Amino acid sequence: MIGTVFRSEDVPAEDRFDHWRELIGRTRSPSDMSSAHAADFWAEQRLMDLGPVTVMVTSFLPTRYRRSPKLVRQSDPEVYHLTLLLDGGLALDHVGRTSTFGPHDLHLADSSRPYDLRPADNRERRVVKGMGVDCPKELLPIPPDRVRELLGRGQSGREGLGALLTEFLVGLERQAEALQPSDGPRLGTVVLDLMSAWFAQVLDAEAALPPETRQQAMARRIQAFIRQNLHDPELTPPVIAAAHHISLSYLYRIFQQQLQGETVAAWIRSRRLDGARRDLADSSLGTTPIHAIAARWGFPRASDFTRSFRAAYGLSPKEYRFLGPSQRG
Repeated sequence: MIGTVFRSEDVPAEDRFDHWRELIGRTRSPSDMSSAHAADFWAEQRLMDLGPVTVMVTSFLPTRYRRSPKLVRQSDPEVYHLTLLLDGGLALDHVGRTSTFGPHDLHLADSSRPYDLRPADNRERRVVKGMGVDCPKELLPIPPDRVRELLGRGQSGREGLGALLTEFLVGLERQAEALQPSDGPRLGTVVLDLMSAWFAQVLDAEAALPPETRQQAMARRIQAFIRQNLHDPELTPPVIAAAHHISLSYLYRIFQQQLQGETVAAWIRSRRLDGARRDLADSSLGTTPIHAIAARWGFPRASDFTRSFRAAYGLSPKEYRFLGPSQRG
């Protein structure tokens, strides 16, 4: 498991809101907090230290968080707060802007500037759920004056690099129980790269990013595109390069440098075979013909699928399907 978990049920009812206020003060920039539900409060948080960044998953009854100029002067961790809202509604006053946010919206705040983050409806007893990323300003390879353009503005997490960032953060939450603390620094680097690339895309300032960061972000964009299109037998390196407006030679170089030298075709084939292997092991798909599973994963010819599967796993698809779970390992 990665991260530490807080559940308000573990605290006496009369102390829950005070405990939540203290916890947020320790784990994010200190702020004045208030809630119409303080007397019967509920909240949960998972805090994940991922090396260069901190990621948190929070669910709470509607609460207002006000960071005043006085609190900024008293304590400033010099971080950017990125918030992904998953459920509920929020409004933010920051750097002279007022914006509202709904599920799958992203917004950015600066710990060095006052803000007022509040629920869209403080009276309704509806849980607000979101994910936050705290990133030290010095680690973001974009000039502060450009980042300032993003502060307090709602951005969609449903498309482009915003969608990739959203999917990665949500995936962290889903896999938190299976991840290990030793995975943290690598995962944090991925989050930082995706944040940097997304900021640059929104600002149209990609030239400000280091070449390595641009290439890493492009590699993840390409991998996501491939995963979404594994069913298509026409998914080939030229198609992938064209979809991302890059040359074929640059696509090959990205895989050589970012994926330990694995070729594009080999990476596609291994993902297809892994997907087919999982389907063959799924008892609910026991009556699905093997050729249909093969086609689902981009193998239109059953003979090609059988040959590739045997080369990868040492068994034919039919033999693998009839193994017991313990035999599959």
